[in-house]
This record gives sequence, structure tokens and C-alpha cells, in this order.
Amino acid sequence: MIADVTSSAPTPYLDGVAATDIGRSYKRDLLAALAIEPGHHVLDVGCGPGTDLAKLAAATGPTGAVFGIDQDPRMVTTARTRLADDPTVQVCQADAHRLPFENHSIDRARTDRVLMHVTDPAAVLTELHRVLRPGGLLTLAEPDWDTLAIDHPDLTLSRAFTRYIAERANRNQAIGRQLPRLTAQAGYSLRTVRNTAAVFTDFDTAETILGLRRNTERAVTAGYLAPNDAEAWLEHLTGDTFFATASLITVLAQSAT
Repeated sequence: MIADVTSSAPTPYLDGVAATDIGRSYKRDLLAALAIEPGHHVLDVGCGPGTDLAKLAAATGPTGAVFGIDQDPRMVTTARTRLADDPTVQVCQADAHRLPFENHSIDRARTDRVLMHVTDPAAVLTELHRVLRPGGLLTLAEPDWDTLAIDHPDLTLSRAFTRYIAERANRNQAIGRQLPRLTAQAGYSLRTVRNTAAVFTDFDTAETILGLRRNTERAVTAGYLAPNDAEAWLEHLTGDTFFATASLITVLAQSAT
């Protein structure tokens, strides 16, 4: 639902998140919030391997157009291959800070767990405002990593892991809480702001979304956890009872009319 943190195999990771109950739920809500109409031009910034492009294309129909951009050429290649049979979908390699679109040429736009990675989230939001038509809608979804909590009898170990995630795992760790302010400053009106609590009650789902094993290894390398402590911590987490939670902040914004 909320992580990259950071996967060495991005395509299966992104597809895996979308296939979880949590991922399906928030993506469905954000798609509905965009209120896409037939004929709309829709932009997915940071489209990855094209996980969401087909649903956007279904919403805008044969008279519309869907544009997916990603900075990673591997993602662009995969997305193009997947959507090769849909003439309404175009995928290109581009920088979110410099979108290759004319002013006011896009009806609807979205980013999904992208701003936590970019160099300048405020600049990306301003660039999106430039390309959106007056009254156009934008959906945003970003985690707030300070809210990650994982149950373990030794709070010191869990806090060491979550501190690593909050401080080191992504470039913009507090982007979730910053979304309303940055979006308003970029010239949008805020239609809705929501905090969705992701609740994980099984290790496997949390592993898919949070990358617990690989990030525990990274926390050890970074000096947040001792190797023996990390091993014991993970061993307990894979036991019978698991609980973790984190917040995903979602925003529906409208460009100035």
C-alpha cells in the first residue's frame, strides 16, 4: 500500500502492492475520486510498469487519452509492452519536474507514492498545476513514515527499525503530512484530505508492502540494529501473531478555475 523502501525488483513489488486488499482499496477510492469522463486526457506521473494505466484507459474510453510517464527506462519499457494493444495509452520516459505537456492540456492527473522519491515535491506539484486545465482534478497518495508502528515485545528493537525507515529509507519521509500544505501552496484548492490507516495482521502482506527482511538488513548495515537483535526481531515477527500499522495520506485537489 504505502512503501517502496526501496525494492530491488520494482515491477513485481509495485504489482504486488496493487494486488493486496489494502492496495486495491485505496486505488479504487482514488480512481473514483478523479471522476474521469469519456474523452478526458489523463496523466499518471510515475506510472511504473503501467499497473494502473489500463483502468485509467477504461474510464476515459476510446475517445480519451492516457499518458504515463516514468523516469526509469525499465518501467517505461514494461508499461509500453503491457499497453501495446491500447492506442489510447502513451508511455514515455520523462522527469516529473519537467513534464512534456502543454499548459492546461490535461483533465485529470495522479501520483501514487511518487513524491516521496522526487528531488523537489513542491516543484512537481507546481508543474502538475501548469499542465492541468482550470478546474482539473489531481489525486495524491503518500505515506507518512513516522507513523509506522510494529508490535514486538521489545519496543526498543521495533523503534530502531521504524526510526531507520523514517530517517533513511526514502528521500522525503514526511511527505504524507506535508501534502495538504504543499498542494495548497502550489495553487490548488483542497477538495478532500484523508488519513487511511493501513493495518497488517499477517507477516507475508507486511513483507510484500514494507519489505521487512530487506529493510532489516539495511537497518543493520546503517547501524540502527545489531545483527543478533535483528535476527531475533524478525524471528518473532514471523510467529503466530503479527500487527503493524501506518498512515497513508490521500488528497483530492482541484486546479484554479
